[in-house]
Amino acid sequence: MIMEQKIKMALAYAGISQAELARRIGMTPSNLNQKIKRDTLTYGEMETIAQTLGVSWRAEFVCPDGRTI
Repeated sequence: MIMEQKIKMALAYAGISQAELARRIGMTPSNLNQKIKRDTLTYGEMETIAQTLGVSWRAEFVCPDGRTI
């Protein structure tokens, strides 16, 4: 699943629109939309989005044996 899909699912879970999320994190809806489409959100922006939506977010590598890095 790509990040755009994950963000949309998290938005649905939180019950807010992408435009409302943008306003809550201090971005314009257009800027947030472009960052999502281009997959250029920073780690910090992803943490802010997660906190705003009331969910947890983590980035990790998962090895074939199940180990995470």
